[in-house]
Amino acid sequence: MMAAAAASEKCDDVVLIDKNEKLGKKLYITGKGRCNLTNACDADVFFDNLITNPKFLFSSFYGFDNRAAMDFFESCGLFLKTERGNRVFPVSDHSSDVIKALKLRLEHNNVRILNDRRLEDIKILDGRVCGLTASGEYMKADRLILALGGVSYKGTGATDDAFRLAKSLGLKTVPAQPSLVPLTSPDKWTAQVSGLSLKNVSVRLEYRKKEIFEGFGEMLFTHFGVSGPLILSASSYIKEQMYGDGLVLHIDLKDALTHKQLDERILRDFSGSMNKHLINSLDRLLPSGLIPVVIELAGLDPHKRVNGITRAEREALVDTIKDLRVSINGNRGFDEAIITRGGISVKEVDPSTMECRKIKGLYFAGEMLDVDALTGGFNLQIAWSTGHLAGVSAAKE
Repeated sequence: MMAAAAASEKCDDVVLIDKNEKLGKKLYITGKGRCNLTNACDADVFFDNLITNPKFLFSSFYGFDNRAAMDFFESCGLFLKTERGNRVFPVSDHSSDVIKALKLRLEHNNVRILNDRRLEDIKILDGRVCGLTASGEYMKADRLILALGGVSYKGTGATDDAFRLAKSLGLKTVPAQPSLVPLTSPDKWTAQVSGLSLKNVSVRLEYRKKEIFEGFGEMLFTHFGVSGPLILSASSYIKEQMYGDGLVLHIDLKDALTHKQLDERILRDFSGSMNKHLINSLDRLLPSGLIPVVIELAGLDPHKRVNGITRAEREALVDTIKDLRVSINGNRGFDEAIITRGGISVKEVDPSTMECRKIKGLYFAGEMLDVDALTGGFNLQIAWSTGHLAGVSAAKE
């Protein structure tokens, strides 16, 4: 939609082909239906949140950055607001209004929209695009922008079309992998605290004792493992071969306290309940559901009275609270992944135009490219920036 809108500013013969019965099905579910459409951060922060091939996005981002995206939507009559973490949403909190704004611009620019048409084949003649076949119908086209997306959320029409077509055209691809996805664990205790949400915790993800991610914020225990904003971000740094082979999540439940300060805090809590059992004396320190888990992982007797807890046992308790460990052996797959990592290799694409290096008149945009970012509106900004550049470049030719 952004590519068609940008192209139609310069060209009066733009056709948008969508395999779904209506536009923006995946956009509709983003941000839990609220659509976190970009992030109002500075450029350096934006690039800090890009995971794969950030340098490839220099031209597209600086040509149509987050401020330009916000101006674009506001010019379409969409009122915006900025929330915690510089996340930008429509004031209405309805992603449908973002889709309406885009559709309004397309209609205003006389873009012809064809729904229920799946791209099947691209016709190349003398190294240049000359046409395509969609749902059995051949159409002439001297310039074609592909924005086929990733393979996550199949209910929105996501398929492996990008990889299928790339293979037919002889283009290199990077294998698809779920990203921004909940993680699974073989540790049975996580299911015991399923539904427990933790705020203001720090996590560290290690692969074979080497740190690959560190963050602070919120997370959630589930019946299969862990999820929540921190975990989704952590998943972006995991390569497929790491799962089940020395991949461990370390959680600091009391990040604001040092080991010494936490020990002093526990001593104060104990002083008021010296005759209580250990399991009944930590309710002011930890969520109730997590207390028996922490005690068991610390190797302590839950029914031992507080006045009998040794210094060594107290140190084991502190160590466990400051370093609660969860083994990670997989993720929840494309059905629950917010985005797809991988896609068309950026080596196949001119970053200054989004045009295919091998095939003239063929352009790429969005998630089908091997670029991805953390949560917070950054992935949609990639879509706007690359889509806009592809549209402008195609229309200039």
